[in-house]
Amino acid sequence: MSDREAIRSRMNTAGIEFLLAQFVDIHGSAKVKMVPYSGFDDMIDSGAGFAGAAVWGVGQGPSSHDMLARIDLATYTPLPWKENTARFAADLFVDGESYPFCPRTNLKRVLAEAKQKGYVFNVGMEPEHFLVTKNADGSLSPWNPDGVDSLAKPCYDFRSMAPAMDYLQELTTALNELGWGVYQTDHEDGNGQYEINFDYQDALTTADRITFFKMATSQIAKKYGAIATHMPKPFADRTGSGLHVHFHLADAETGACLFDDAADKRGLGCSELAYHFIGGVLKHAPALGAVTSPTVNCYKRLQLGSGLYSSRSGYTWTPAFVSYGDNNRTQMIRTAGPGHFEDRTVSAGCNPYLALAAYLAAGLDGIENQIDPGEPNLGNLYEKTPAEILEQGIRILPQSLWEAIQELRQDTVIQGALGVIADEFIELKTQEWETYDRQVTQWEIDEYLTFF
Repeated sequence: MSDREAIRSRMNTAGIEFLLAQFVDIHGSAKVKMVPYSGFDDMIDSGAGFAGAAVWGVGQGPSSHDMLARIDLATYTPLPWKENTARFAADLFVDGESYPFCPRTNLKRVLAEAKQKGYVFNVGMEPEHFLVTKNADGSLSPWNPDGVDSLAKPCYDFRSMAPAMDYLQELTTALNELGWGVYQTDHEDGNGQYEINFDYQDALTTADRITFFKMATSQIAKKYGAIATHMPKPFADRTGSGLHVHFHLADAETGACLFDDAADKRGLGCSELAYHFIGGVLKHAPALGAVTSPTVNCYKRLQLGSGLYSSRSGYTWTPAFVSYGDNNRTQMIRTAGPGHFEDRTVSAGCNPYLALAAYLAAGLDGIENQIDPGEPNLGNLYEKTPAEILEQGIRILPQSLWEAIQELRQDTVIQGALGVIADEFIELKTQEWETYDRQVTQWEIDEYLTFF
């Protein structure tokens, strides 16, 4: 039986009546066309049509030919919240040709280049997110139906998490029925903030799942009277939301992890290949940040100095230092175990397809040029001032989207990872910064109205 017929059989068994052809724009937001089940073959062979100029950052104007989203059968995903509907991630085509402005297609290009070198990029991403409600004046509050989620340190707290258990259990059950391997959930460091962890996969599968996760949380949270937000920093005084990336390279033929080495002289159980990969990530970190932290709001969580302690809980848990170390959460990259790295700076607001493409390209550059990341930092970087950090030779991540975009303009490796998307990404993000920079905020009015 062909893949097409196998999926058709599964849909018939499940009672699927409608299909969503889904892709993402440059921001990583899910875009869809809904098609009746009778259009299944057309979705495979031709695709669902879109006017590209109606979508951010796909390189089209009003006179451009239609973009067609052709579904990937491997991404068949019944919607847990609407049982007669299934979603397929799709790749974009124009005039019958694969369209390079598609973020998913772009990631597949970078992954194919890695595979030619003998590598598979395996990734797990931890999607932190908030449940919030809107107040009458338009401001936000953490979703708190029982009035008990108010601790300064709510992380892992039972009473704080209990009101959200129905939401978390419904989401966990749904994802596990899809075969995701959810293995734990918790209340995070901010009031109303949660995280669900599921098994790592190859980078493309993980990016597809993160996109669907955002879709799922938005719909399931509504049943409980909440808005699920993946905005990186919805509250100034609470910890922001990351999309922490756990990763390693595997052998393309055997699947064996290439990052572990019991004989590691640095004592972290990592191979020379792994250190070179990290060396590339650290080298390109300032420009990489424009892709992994691509909004103005992202930089409200990448704090320095006293900002590291500005959360109600006492820590932001988001280091802005270009560094790596042992199992130490004050570093940009911690070694969670032999051959197992975690980057804690990646923002919940990133486009996972673009972020992982850029990340892999940075690491492969490190391997190609055998970049040495130096010795691991084993101390508590939170205890050091920014001046002391710089004296130690550790660089600091950009502190605004503007700074990060200027770094990206000068980094040909990260631009190359974005392919033809790079110019439009830089232009759109420059416009985003300039629009933000022209705003007059309430804080400015309160601070300066009668100041002079």
